[in-house]
Amino acid sequence: MSRPSAVLLAALAASLSACRQDMHNQPRYKPLAPSRFFADGRSARPLVEGTVARGQLRFNRPLYTGRDGAGFIRDMPLAMTREMVERGRQRYDIFCTPCHGRAGDGDGMVVERGFRRPPSFHEDRMRELPDGHYFDVITSGFGAMASYASRVPVTDRWAIVSYLRALQLTRRATLADVPAADRQKLESER
Repeated sequence: MSRPSAVLLAALAASLSACRQDMHNQPRYKPLAPSRFFADGRSARPLVEGTVARGQLRFNRPLYTGRDGAGFIRDMPLAMTREMVERGRQRYDIFCTPCHGRAGDGDGMVVERGFRRPPSFHEDRMRELPDGHYFDVITSGFGAMASYASRVPVTDRWAIVSYLRALQLTRRATLADVPAADRQKLESER
């Protein structure tokens, strides 16, 4: 046998062995089809206990729930920065003003159209609530308010809470709360 014929024969034998259909024709089930193989009769297997979906591992419980072991957390788990408050204002204007109004008085557009009035964020009882409570309400909803967990990411929910706190401070702010350098500037403009 000549060398080219031997090479051709070897290539043909290799290509025929690669055409096996074992992996292509393996046994499989359609989703939720019954199965005689498993004792419970289901082909769809339950998740292994403790399985966490990719991107869903949340070690920092207060950040993702607004709670610690004892209840709602009092203070935000993130540092409050100017950028965070500005982001909170932007998110508040988008998601919260239709019901709560721009100033947080509970006089948004939906109230003008006949829906139930939400409480004002400036009431004493609302001012005393912990930050974790506000985060939980945004996440889970409360009363007539729906959950915003699917529409507002975790860090944006905390940004909204930071803006709410800034909004609450505006109602009780006095000239003594203004830094000295800025106070002199304000007094000179009078």
